[in-house]
This record gives sequence, C-alpha cells and structure tokens, in this order.
Amino acid sequence: MMKTFSFDTKPFEAMLVGPARAYAALSIEYTEKLLATQFDTAKAYADTGLAQARELLEIRDADGLRSYVEGQQKFAKDMNERFKGDAEKVVSLNQDFFQQSQKLAESSLNQAQQATASQTAKA
Repeated sequence: MMKTFSFDTKPFEAMLVGPARAYAALSIEYTEKLLATQFDTAKAYADTGLAQARELLEIRDADGLRSYVEGQQKFAKDMNERFKGDAEKVVSLNQDFFQQSQKLAESSLNQAQQATASQTAKA
C-alpha cells in the first residue's frame, strides 16, 4: 500500500504566485497609464504642430508675418509649459509605481513570513 503525500500549496501561493500576479497587474496598470499619457502628449504635440503649419500657410503679407512671428513666442512658451507638465506627469506615474511596488513587496514578505511560521507551527 502506497502512502499518499499531501502538499499544502498555500505557502507557495503566498510566497510566489500571489505576489507575482499582483506585481504583473500593477505593471500592466502602470504601462496602461504611461501609454495613455504618451498618446495624449503625442496628439497634443501633433495638433499644435499642424495648427502652426496652417498658420504659416495663411501668411499673405508683412503684417501676417509679424503676427506669426509674435505668435511663435507664445507658442514656444506654451510648449515649454506643456513639456514641463508632461514630464511631471511621467515622474508622478513613476513615483506612484515605485511606491506601490514597494508596498506590494513588503506585503508579500509579510505574507510569506506568516505562511512559513504557520507551516513551522504545524510541523
């Protein structure tokens, strides 16, 4: 007669599978937010560039050229502010991802320690 061996998968789940799944979900969420930010940024830059090209095509005389050149100063200022805002968004996303990853790692470590302690107590 063979003796059956039972293996409790809870510690394995707590130490490896669960944390890996949670980190993957966190990574996917971060990637989704980052891509959405990048797409929004690219669309805004493309729209702005096309608007500038259209304005350039509308120049008919010296006054139009002067107005266009004056508008370029505002355009440069607006784009600089946009660059700064977009960079801040990405930095914020990165910081949030890092903080959530750190919390996840700490939580996983605590769960693994509890599972190990529970298994040790049963033995």
